Amino acid sequence: MTRLCAATLVQARAVLPAYDRAGVTPGIVHLGLGNFHRAHQAVYTDDSLAADPGWGIRGVSLRSAATTDALREQDGLYTLGVQDAAGLRTRVIGAVVAAISASNGMGPVLDALCDPATRVVTMTLTEKGYCRDGAGDLDVEHPDIRADRAAPGTPISAPGLLSLALRLRRDAGVAPFTVLSCDNLPMNGETTARIVTQMAALTDRRLAAWITANVAFPSCMVDRIVPATTEADRAAIAAATGMRDAMPVMTEPFSQWVIEDVFPTGRPLWPGAQMVGDVAPFETMKLRMLNGAHTTLACLGQLLGLETVADAMGDAGVARLVGRVMDQAAGTLDMPGVDLSAYAVALQARFRNPALRHATAQIATDTSQKIPQRLLAPIRAAREQGRPWDALAVGVAAWVALTRNLPAGDPLADTLAQIARTHPEPAQHAGAVLNLSQIFGELTQADWFRGPVSAAAIRIATDGAGAVLQGSSAPRC
Repeated sequence: MTRLCAATLVQARAVLPAYDRAGVTPGIVHLGLGNFHRAHQAVYTDDSLAADPGWGIRGVSLRSAATTDALREQDGLYTLGVQDAAGLRTRVIGAVVAAISASNGMGPVLDALCDPATRVVTMTLTEKGYCRDGAGDLDVEHPDIRADRAAPGTPISAPGLLSLALRLRRDAGVAPFTVLSCDNLPMNGETTARIVTQMAALTDRRLAAWITANVAFPSCMVDRIVPATTEADRAAIAAATGMRDAMPVMTEPFSQWVIEDVFPTGRPLWPGAQMVGDVAPFETMKLRMLNGAHTTLACLGQLLGLETVADAMGDAGVARLVGRVMDQAAGTLDMPGVDLSAYAVALQARFRNPALRHATAQIATDTSQKIPQRLLAPIRAAREQGRPWDALAVGVAAWVALTRNLPAGDPLADTLAQIARTHPEPAQHAGAVLNLSQIFGELTQADWFRGPVSAAAIRIATDGAGAVLQGSSAPRC
């Protein structure tokens, strides 16, 4: 079968780019060239290139060369598959004009970042890529940060890379780029600004002050379900398009991007994106209602042996709990003019999409980094407001129980594995996990929190996850 590339593009049975790719020039560097970016921000940019071709994307993989190698063979082209019960629709995305792997050295990455044509740097690094400590500041003892402190001219971390690139642009008299985090972090713009500025201050306090005064870090909220691509997905794309594509992405029809409109050096039009003055309410809504429910569902799905989100939503107990998590999270929000009940209904319909095989194992990855903003924040808010939070507590308890057999890959995997080995008894295990201040902060000392969560985790470990899905078995909070 013919491989998708520039020379074969016209043969693809799919919606093709509505612009001449030969006229596209780079204006964006994206760090973290994974599936989510290619199904979300790259699609919005693709939609803008017919009107303004000066915003092509140079995509950077900071760890693995597999994605960049495959995309280079395809001239940056890949297929977007949109699936729901009505079937599969395909479209070829042409916004990626260069694919760069940092595993081959940071030189080409720095060249792209320092190019005056680069006016926006976007990022999808996942939470762990920001090298934060439990307080949300730069973790100066993180192995990558320690390495960058020792050799600031050859960084391996994203904070180190951005700090160096901004220094080089300053020294060359080139205007700084705008940094746009697209990760699920609370106030991701402020978080990124803090981390990059703190990184710069480790070696050059004047650079840190210059970044504070001159670099824009807008916040944004992103939302689209993008499962890991499977061989079955590749086969479906090939059958639909008549082309062999090593790097297709599958997603759902829904897509949302809410962006704080602060771009001193310009930005693409990004048709369909919501440009706002304050992203925070939308971000909190998504983190608590969608992401909190997703994490709860994923942990319970893993415990119950349910492979996908749709499978988990097919379990009446899980579906009922997911609805209650959303309701309790919604009770902590203040969003006049937004119908949160309708949002919850729409979220649950998306979760039930049978065409998307979104693995619970994928969503449950790195949960130690996700729980503080997705579940602990609404629990604190609900208690302060005198509202119930028992469903939210089940999500935390499910993760605590899951850590008894946590796969490698979580940033705290070694710590959690050690706890599981040394505390095999359920009560001791739950207590030890809930003592992790880097996750739970002051809640490690809060009996009102520890008691219900520990009881639910013990019940799961003893009687199975199904035991806490019955109303009478939920923790009393």
